[in-house]
Amino acid sequence: MAEETSTPVEKKAKRKLPLHWQILIGIALGIIVGIFLTKFVPHDKWSPYIKWAGDMFLNALRMIVIPLVFCSIALGVAGMGESNSLGRIAGKTFAFYIFTTLIAAAIGLTMVNLVKPGVGADLRLSESVTELAGAKVSFIGQIVGIVPSNIFQALTTGNLLSIIFFAIFFGFFINKVNEKYQTTIKDLLESINEVIMKMTFFIIKLAPYGVFAIVANVVGKQAGDTKALLSIAGSLGIFVLVVWGGLILQGGVVLPLLVRILAKVNPWRHISKMSTSILTAFSTCSSTAALPINIRDSQEKCGVSSKIASFTLPLGCTINMNGTALYECVTAIFIAQAYGIDLTLMQQIIIVFTSLLAAIGTAGIPMAGMVMLTIVLNVVGLPLEGIGLVLAVEQLCDMPRTMINSYGDSCGAVIIAKSEGEKLTI
Repeated sequence: MAEETSTPVEKKAKRKLPLHWQILIGIALGIIVGIFLTKFVPHDKWSPYIKWAGDMFLNALRMIVIPLVFCSIALGVAGMGESNSLGRIAGKTFAFYIFTTLIAAAIGLTMVNLVKPGVGADLRLSESVTELAGAKVSFIGQIVGIVPSNIFQALTTGNLLSIIFFAIFFGFFINKVNEKYQTTIKDLLESINEVIMKMTFFIIKLAPYGVFAIVANVVGKQAGDTKALLSIAGSLGIFVLVVWGGLILQGGVVLPLLVRILAKVNPWRHISKMSTSILTAFSTCSSTAALPINIRDSQEKCGVSSKIASFTLPLGCTINMNGTALYECVTAIFIAQAYGIDLTLMQQIIIVFTSLLAAIGTAGIPMAGMVMLTIVLNVVGLPLEGIGLVLAVEQLCDMPRTMINSYGDSCGAVIIAKSEGEKLTI
């Protein structure tokens, strides 16, 4: 009887369309509405009645960036503790994650410069940019500026690089105070983080509506110009290929090579044993959703100890974002190319550095990379309007980059375990 009672509820849950399908439907409807309405009504007449939803969606993303970054990084650093063993493991973990994330960003930088998907593309962006704000400050000045002279001013102005630095600093010194205070502060941060995550999930559920409004508005501007629409579709298609190409290099060459050299195990066997968590990350676009499976399979199938797995993998969900860093780097330069900006090597290094720090603060939830993309664009002085165009192919980029993020975490776990003398079963 209990089974029969629960069946209608289960069937109702199964009928709910997955978020990625909702977003794809929102994109399709946005294209249809943008083309259809413009045939009968001028774009500037109907646009205000739809555009507001897209603007509110982007504002909501901006709203949660600061608390999301601060809580996730402070908790990640505070979770390392103070013991010698943990400090050693933490050092290795941070070094590996930062190293691989930098490689991913460098791959993205190289590919987007070689292919140049945004150069010559007429994306009909309404805002014009003639100079990058980040270019007005020297690289050394950019580094010095990371340390905030007034953290409250940084919070008010949304200076994310300074906030990330303060969060790391704050998280480290949480472990230096009395245990009673440690518990209080960690509990407070965890509580705030839990609320912010709930807010984030709520905002992400609104993504189909926000995407619909943004795409309808963008398509509506060019609805009477078939040439312009084909230009947008062509440029975004090449953009997706660049992102996928970079991710394939990172996940199919760089990470397996590091597993072979540093962990001295068969990387393809490792991928096979971790396939469940990898596919979970791919299908859900959430490395957090894949985390429990990642921890279980790392211990049961790969022989990683509980001590290593329970530390490196959750930390990896917070700071190890290979795919996200690559995506953000490619996207920022793609948008700059679309605006006709010829970036110098130093400006591109600043973008790589910013992409690294932004990726470290990215939560392991669907479309969180898009949230953090606002950081990169803000730091280098590019308008957020470019996100509206990239949103049209966001799902195509989100699934593979989340998969690489999660796979990179599991690579870190086996490599750190091997370096600590553990016997792997791969």
